[in-house]
Amino acid sequence: MRFPRFWSRAASGDTFAWGWSENGEGDAQAQAEARLRRIQSWLASDRRSPLNRYGYADRPLREPVLREFAAGDGRPRAIVSRNSYGCEVLNTAELMFVDVDVGESTPAGPSLLAKLFGGSKPPSVSPEERRVRTTIETWLRANPGWGWRLYRTRAGFRLAATHAPIAPDHALASAAFETFGADPLYRSLCKSQACFRARLTPKPWRCGSGNPPARWPFADAQAEAVFQKWEASYRRRAEAFATCGLLGQFGSPQIHSALRDLVEYHDTVARATARLPLA
Repeated sequence: MRFPRFWSRAASGDTFAWGWSENGEGDAQAQAEARLRRIQSWLASDRRSPLNRYGYADRPLREPVLREFAAGDGRPRAIVSRNSYGCEVLNTAELMFVDVDVGESTPAGPSLLAKLFGGSKPPSVSPEERRVRTTIETWLRANPGWGWRLYRTRAGFRLAATHAPIAPDHALASAAFETFGADPLYRSLCKSQACFRARLTPKPWRCGSGNPPARWPFADAQAEAVFQKWEASYRRRAEAFATCGLLGQFGSPQIHSALRDLVEYHDTVARATARLPLA
């Protein structure tokens, strides 16, 4: 997983660049200054050569680490980070998540649907959900012993492979992405970060909150204080929403012992069984 602990910014006029490192702030600053020089050189050239030849398309995500789940050897097997718009994200090298986007749904959650039907008649399964369920059944026939946990998200579905740890670079991960039609941006992000990702908390604009006013690493204490005030308001608004809703467990009902704590943490923070509107 690629989550450098040290970040630094170098600027010249309106041009700036970020540097990152695991070796300290000094090394991060040196990296930032080197990248700034490369950008300046590119800006002064004919610009026919793509800037990503200098590695900018393969940069790690600038996200603070909020929590770690350690492996037996002490290395992190999962990390909780905060993304650029303030959401907590579970990043894991073992628990495979597959994101499938089908387009924005209405914000009504299972609890509202249940009220519409008086709690007696379940809502009908959408064509999109039927397709995902059918694909799961096809996968399980070809791969007996697998276990899939299926969730509904605001814009589609999330699957978690719960029967065994799977590495992000494993051939079966690529096969699952292809089979279920995983979002291309999600595939690319998993590859560049060397981990699977699952957003745990609602997107701010879906729960009536604006985007965060500052981003980590904060420019100064005042910027951090402004962010913390925003975060407190965002968390209050987010209490009325879930990030995903559990639809069921398919295949093997047993969750692998190495994954159980991650599944439980995901379901708790994402409020997967709370029957709330999705955001």
